[in-house]
Amino acid sequence: MTEQLKIDFDKIVKTSDFSDSQVKLKKEYLNKFIENGFPNRKLENWKFSDISQIIKKNIGELSYYNDYLSPNKVDTSIFVDGLEHNKIVFINGRIEKIDFAYEDKDKIEINDDFKLNEKIVNDNSLIDLNNAFTNKCYKISIKKDYSLKKPLIVYHTTNNTIVSKNINLRLEFQLEQNSSLRLIDLFNDTAEKNFINIFYNFDLKKDAILKNYKIDKIQNKNIKYSYNNIEQDINSISETFILSSGSSFFKNDINCNLKGEYSSAFINGIFSLKANQQHELKTTINHLVQNTKSYQLVKSVLGKDSKAIYQGKIFVNSKAQKTDGYQLSKAILLDETSEFNAKPELEIYADDVKCSHGSASGSLDENSIFYLMSRGLNYQQSKELLINGFLLDVIEKITDSEVKNLVKNMIGLKE
Repeated sequence: MTEQLKIDFDKIVKTSDFSDSQVKLKKEYLNKFIENGFPNRKLENWKFSDISQIIKKNIGELSYYNDYLSPNKVDTSIFVDGLEHNKIVFINGRIEKIDFAYEDKDKIEINDDFKLNEKIVNDNSLIDLNNAFTNKCYKISIKKDYSLKKPLIVYHTTNNTIVSKNINLRLEFQLEQNSSLRLIDLFNDTAEKNFINIFYNFDLKKDAILKNYKIDKIQNKNIKYSYNNIEQDINSISETFILSSGSSFFKNDINCNLKGEYSSAFINGIFSLKANQQHELKTTINHLVQNTKSYQLVKSVLGKDSKAIYQGKIFVNSKAQKTDGYQLSKAILLDETSEFNAKPELEIYADDVKCSHGSASGSLDENSIFYLMSRGLNYQQSKELLINGFLLDVIEKITDSEVKNLVKNMIGLKE
C-alpha cells in the first residue's frame, strides 16, 4: 500500500499547481496516514465498522485516483426534475460544473484556489488521506444578509472508467451573518467497488442558517465515508437530514461545535437497508457555551443480513449551562439476521442542563399487522403501512417543504 500511495501522490503533485509549502504540508498528511493506516476496530470510533477490513473484503487493493487533468462529460439526465436548483457536479472527484444561475452573482463568492495553509491536528486518518490527495478545494461564501433563492444540489457521481480507486473530495462553505443555504448532497454512482472519501467544512456566522440534506438512495457497490465539520456562532441553526440506503457501506460522521450562545443543531436520519449493506451515523455535538440546543432522531429499517450503527455523543462544557440536548434512535429489524448497534453517550460537565438519550429496536408488531389485515389489507401492504408510519416521523422533521416532498417521492412514502 505504501509504495502505491507514494506513486499516486507524486502524480498528483506533478499535475497540480501546488506551491512548495503546499507540497510539504500534503506530504506531512500523507506520512501521517501511512503511519496510522485505515481505521480499524482498535479505535473506539470504529469499533462497529472496521473499514480496513471492509475495503479489503469488498474492493481488495486500492489505488489512489490522480487523473484530474482529463474532463468528464456531464450527463444531464441525472439532474433532479421538478425542482429548480443550483448545481455543483462532481464526477470521479473532479468538479465539472458549478452553476448558481438562480442567484445574485455578487452575493456568492466562489474561490477555486482555496488552499490549506495550516496543518490541522486531528486523530482521523481518513481526514489526513483527504488532505493529502484532494487536488483542488473550492470555498463557497454566502454573503451577509443573503438567502439563496433556490436549493444547491451537489451531485456526487462516478462513471465506469474507474474501479478499485480511492477518490477524495472537499468543499468549504462560509455562511456570513444572517445568510442561509439549502444544500442537497445527491449520490449517483455508475462505477463499482471504489472508496469515496468526502470532507465538508461549514462555518456559520451569527444568525446564519444551514439546511443540509444527504441522499444516498441508488443501489451501488461503493464504500463511502463523509465527514462534516460544522462551526456555529451566535443564534445560528444547522439542520442535517440523512437518507442512507444505496451504497454497500456508508459512514456519515458529523462533528458540530456550538460556539455561540443560542445556536442550535438538528440531526435526523433514516437507514433503509437491504441484504449485506452496512451503514453508520456517528455524531458529536459539542455544547461549548450556555443556552445551546441540539436534537437528534435516527430511525432504521433493516432487511436480511444488513447492519446499521448509530453512535451519538452529546458533550456539554462546564461553561455550557442551560444546554438542551436530546437524542433518540429506533430500529425495526425485518429479519433475524439483521443487526442494529447503538452507542448513545452523554458527557456533561455543567449542572444546569436538560439532556436525554434513548434507543430501542425490535421487529414489526404482529398485532398491528393482524389489525390492518382485518381491515382489508394483505400482509405485505400492512407491513409497508407500518414502516411508512415509522419513517414519516423523521421525514416530517425536514423543515423545507420542497425538499420534504422530494424525499417522500424518492422513497415512495405516502401519508
